[in-house]
Amino acid sequence: MVSALLLNSYSILKDDSILVIATLVLLIKVVVAPKFLSDIVKKGDLLLSVGTYFETALSLVFIVLITAVTYSQRFLPLVTIVYSNQAMLSAALSSIFVSLLLIINRKGALTQVIGILSLENSIVTFAIFAGLEQSVGLQIGIIFDIFVWLTIATVFVSMIYRHFGSLDVTFMKHLRD
Repeated sequence: MVSALLLNSYSILKDDSILVIATLVLLIKVVVAPKFLSDIVKKGDLLLSVGTYFETALSLVFIVLITAVTYSQRFLPLVTIVYSNQAMLSAALSSIFVSLLLIINRKGALTQVIGILSLENSIVTFAIFAGLEQSVGLQIGIIFDIFVWLTIATVFVSMIYRHFGSLDVTFMKHLRD
């Protein structure tokens, strides 16, 4: 989604740096991230469907409530930053909160990593619709940070699986002080 927004910006502004950034974002998020995550799944013979703390029906109720609240008057001052993008800002804000729910609700470390990537996408989408422009160097730095974070997360998740034999975070309860 972020790449599509950046490509749309390129078509309007005709700035080659935006095309480079869109290509890097597409490469990292569509090629590299899925490759790293699928390697973890293949190495550990894992399933992505690890349990949740809330039942599916309750999770859907939370998602509906989150979406309703972000479209309500409560967040009106935040989503009217750019009045013409009010609906998109509400959707991006809703996506941020749903990503947080995904991170909190899932018991699997791998799905929490996916939730963090989703959160990052939601924040960038909100920033784009809010009209927050960034320099090319800063955007490339952010992409590099995402790549490094993804690499570290992959190693960390692999180490967790090797040590515990599972990526279910409920098995890690005995790590408390």
